[in-house]
Amino acid sequence: MKAEHYVDGVFRSDGPVFPLVAPVDGTEIGAVPEATREVVDDAVAAARSALEGPWGAMAAEDRAAALRRVADGVEARFEEFVEAEVADTGRPRAFAETVDVPRAVGNFRAYADLLYGRPERAYTTRIPGWSSGTGEALNYTVRRPLGVVAIVSPWNLPLLLSTWKIAPALACGNAVVAKPSEETPSTATLLAQVIDDAGLPAGAFNLVHGHGPGAAGEFLTGHPGVDAIAFTGESATGAAIMRNAADHVTPVSFELGGKNPALVFADADLDAALDGTVRSCFTHSGQICLCTERVYVERPVFDEFVTRLGERARALEDYGPMISAAHRDKVLSYYRLAREEGATVVAGGGAPEFGDARDGGFHVEPTVLTGLPETARSVREEIFGPVCHVAPFDTEDEALALANDSPYGLASAVWTRDLSRAHRVAPRVETGIVWVNCWNLRDLRTPFGGVKASGIGREGGEYSLDFFSEPVNVCIQI
Repeated sequence: MKAEHYVDGVFRSDGPVFPLVAPVDGTEIGAVPEATREVVDDAVAAARSALEGPWGAMAAEDRAAALRRVADGVEARFEEFVEAEVADTGRPRAFAETVDVPRAVGNFRAYADLLYGRPERAYTTRIPGWSSGTGEALNYTVRRPLGVVAIVSPWNLPLLLSTWKIAPALACGNAVVAKPSEETPSTATLLAQVIDDAGLPAGAFNLVHGHGPGAAGEFLTGHPGVDAIAFTGESATGAAIMRNAADHVTPVSFELGGKNPALVFADADLDAALDGTVRSCFTHSGQICLCTERVYVERPVFDEFVTRLGERARALEDYGPMISAAHRDKVLSYYRLAREEGATVVAGGGAPEFGDARDGGFHVEPTVLTGLPETARSVREEIFGPVCHVAPFDTEDEALALANDSPYGLASAVWTRDLSRAHRVAPRVETGIVWVNCWNLRDLRTPFGGVKASGIGREGGEYSLDFFSEPVNVCIQI
């Protein structure tokens, strides 16, 4: 797969190149062009031109039809997208087949369907006796696109999370400049090819590749021609982007990191809680922002839960690698730190040996820890790997205090058979999403996002349309 920029309807490979490395075995599988400041300038200028040209003048029904053509195009090249996603991320093929690519298709179709309902909607209110005079006034509100939108997406769910933003941004009539992670450029390039085939006007969608600080990401998010920024990634990067955006008072939508808690009450279906916790801790080797890293278990079932969770972790096989050597080393450094802080390692704690080509890749073991104080760095800091720390609690209030004692607030899970407790506890957990007796069960129309250091704003359904468009009130005196 050859990664290319896509600017003003033209594929190009300007700039120096850097290697694309397969995380499964560490081999070089391609080269990626690094966008220079000039390439980013060209992309932003092309987006601005599209807004002033045919894309800006396109009717809502035509935009919806274009989004459906994109969805059809991704579906027609389903296997290519799966292969590219697996090669870049190292995730199990089944995950790409059942989550990444189908949800990307669904994003474009969903926002094509929503397009008629929100961005073009006008509503009226008659206001008699207006305070500044006599008579009546007719007020109505319309929504218009923000303009040029920069979309910066992460490496963990490259296609899904980029289309999660690209689809609603285009639906609202914005022009997009997207920058995928430098670790996972391939499906973004395929998507640009599909968009080109779908016949969107030149400049409506642009793609630039490259790194973040001092490179394409910084050039894009600090560009004076960008009208809004949508970003998913780690909290420190979000803070840097916010500083960049502050100079131009550019609105931002951030979905950032998490140190997500799960609460397992003694009355829970323990088999279901174990199944759910294994999924929430170890899916995609913990490299999903929604994954659980802190598990709090009511004391009567604590020992049994820890024993069985350790057994399940040791039995895992097809869990995939870390995205890069640097990230593997970061996760392993936290495994060492946890030991230094006094953790008991129930399962894992190191790097596996396979005796085949995978030993050249970036794998770490699924790991279960216990015995650390809540002040330990391993408990407070996001690791973003296949690891969790399990601690006991005695009361409902204590469980909530433990769950909420974090600078993050993205997602949580509550496991209980008590319906009253579920309704009582869930609203008190300080996260943007609370799952009860499940994990990552997602209706893409519902609000998605975090609180505290986990983000700003909400995505999903009409919540995305709210961000990617702005209301304009029109008042006419009658």
